[in-house]
Amino acid sequence: MSSGGARHGIIVDRRASGGGLSGAVGFYVVQDEEDGRYYGFDYRQIVTEGFRTIRTGERVRFQVSAESVDRAEFVIRLDQPDPAEYYR
Repeated sequence: MSSGGARHGIIVDRRASGGGLSGAVGFYVVQDEEDGRYYGFDYRQIVTEGFRTIRTGERVRFQVSAESVDRAEFVIRLDQPDPAEYYR
């Protein structure tokens, strides 16, 4: 598979990695909708304004890293939640 092209996937897992002030910085896993492969990434790869987080089940667009073929980068949320629902 070539790296660099836009891919679409579903967030299937989030694991606390022990970083950050509270020790709960997340490591995420996205499953590619086209080929079923899994790619990992952390919050630094989420492209958004404000708080960088994603919930499992959300659809995203991403690119496969040129440096590591099992890593996602430039992750963009496709299904933006309603703020009232998200911040309960």
